[in-house]
Amino acid sequence: MFDFLDIGTLLYRVPALLIALSFHEYAHAAVSDSLGDPTPRAMGRLTVNPMAHLDVLGTILLVLCGFGWAKPVMINPRYYDDYKSGVLKVSFAGPGMNLFLGFLSILLSAILYRLGMLSMESARFLNWIMLYNVWFAFFNLIPVPPLDGSKILSMFLPGELSFKYENFNARYGFLLLMVVVFSGFINRIINPLANGFISLCSWLVYLVF
Repeated sequence: MFDFLDIGTLLYRVPALLIALSFHEYAHAAVSDSLGDPTPRAMGRLTVNPMAHLDVLGTILLVLCGFGWAKPVMINPRYYDDYKSGVLKVSFAGPGMNLFLGFLSILLSAILYRLGMLSMESARFLNWIMLYNVWFAFFNLIPVPPLDGSKILSMFLPGELSFKYENFNARYGFLLLMVVVFSGFINRIINPLANGFISLCSWLVYLVF
């Protein structure tokens, strides 16, 4: 899906990547804050300013290799009225924001095209916003820590199984993530989902425009 080593596209890729990462983490922070948790606000994460969310090494790797990370938003679920419901809402918020931005980029491209205002540069930039956000959403839904999917799956598992799952993740989760990413298996998971989502959104948008 991505040509990560094409340096000529950095002008478009870097801002698109910053948007995807920043809004993803902001969504986590905003939902946790709305549920009564003061932690994200106290740590300065209730913002879309990329500087509040970037992990330098993770961002460089994501630009160059297609695999990386931002600084996770620290939350305290003890403030939630319903622990499981709260954790699920916060965990889904990041990927949900990315999917929304992916759809929005497709919609904006269609509007600009209809108005005769879609330049080659804006088309490329919006395309990278779409690609990064959609890919980032489905990547984070993989149930391997520290990705959001691991927290989501843990909330759906019964008590003892959830405990064993989290214990396994604490020991082997990052190693498992490395295997999934560098084996190429991750592309076989994400590409069909991302392409399907993009195709569906494009069909819906162009059905209207």
